[in-house]
Amino acid sequence: MTEVDESLTDTMATDDVVAPVVAATEPSTGEAPADEAEVGTESAGGETAVPGEGAGDQADDSDEADDADEGDEDPLETEGEIAADYLEELLDIVDLDGDIDTFVEGGRAHVSIVTGGEVLVGKQGEVLDALQELARLAVMTETGRRSRLMLDVAGHRDRRRKELQLLAKDAVAEVKESHESVRLGAMNPFERKIVHDVVAAAGLVSESEGEEPNRRVVVLPA
Repeated sequence: MTEVDESLTDTMATDDVVAPVVAATEPSTGEAPADEAEVGTESAGGETAVPGEGAGDQADDSDEADDADEGDEDPLETEGEIAADYLEELLDIVDLDGDIDTFVEGGRAHVSIVTGGEVLVGKQGEVLDALQELARLAVMTETGRRSRLMLDVAGHRDRRRKELQLLAKDAVAEVKESHESVRLGAMNPFERKIVHDVVAAAGLVSESEGEEPNRRVVVLPA
C-alpha cells in the first residue's frame, strides 16, 4: 500500500488523525501478499493461475470459541459493525459527511461509505486502501482475529470492478484472435483478482509478473 494521498492529509488537520492514517500504510506492506494468497487465482512469483484453481481459506481454530462467546451473532456481521463504528468516529473527527452500510458477501464483511466526495478515495484508491487497512486493524484489535473486510467509498470499488471486467474481456478477445500474450497495466491485488477471474471464466490462463506496486496481469493464449 502506498502513502496516503495528500488530499486526505490536508483535510485531516489534527495530528491525532494524520498520524494513524499514515501509520496504516506501514503494516500494509506485509499484508498485501497475504491478501493476494487469499484471493485464490492471484499467483505468487509469476506462477500461472489455472482456471478453477484457488487456495482455500484457512479456518481459524479460535473461531469456534469466539463464536460461543458471541452467541448466535455472525462473526462477519460483528466485523462489519466494529469497522463501521470505527469509521464513523473517523468521519466525525475529520468533519466529513457519509452514511455507512454493512453487509456480508462472499465470505467477507463489507463496509460501504456512501458519500459524494472523493477525498476518502484518493489517487488510484490509495486513501481508500489505507482506510481499509485501518478498519481491518480495528477489527483485529477488538476480536483478536485477522480480518479480510472489504471497504468501499463512494462506489469506487464497484465502478473499478466493472471497468476491469470490461478490460479483461477485451484482453481475452485479443489473445484469442492473435494467439499472443497480452500484458495489462499495473494493478493492486484486488484488481488483479478481478482480471484473473474473468480470464479463467473465459477458459484461458493468466499470471502476474513484476513487483509491487507495478505488478501486472499477463493473459496467455490457450
